[in-house]
Amino acid sequence: MTGRLLEAARGVRWYLREVTGEAKWDAYLARCEAEGCTPMTRREYERHRADHKERSAQGRCC
Repeated sequence: MTGRLLEAARGVRWYLREVTGEAKWDAYLARCEAEGCTPMTRREYERHRADHKERSAQGRCC
């Protein structure tokens, strides 16, 4: 029973990280570290993502 509960909790955690964008932030930091470049601040990163979404509005009706 405890194993199933732990597995369910991990699944919920994974889902929430994907929905909130935490996973993308972590991937960005890992990519910057691998490339040896200085990452943007979290605020700059989120602003950049929002601007990109606005410029390339795919799948939206308006």
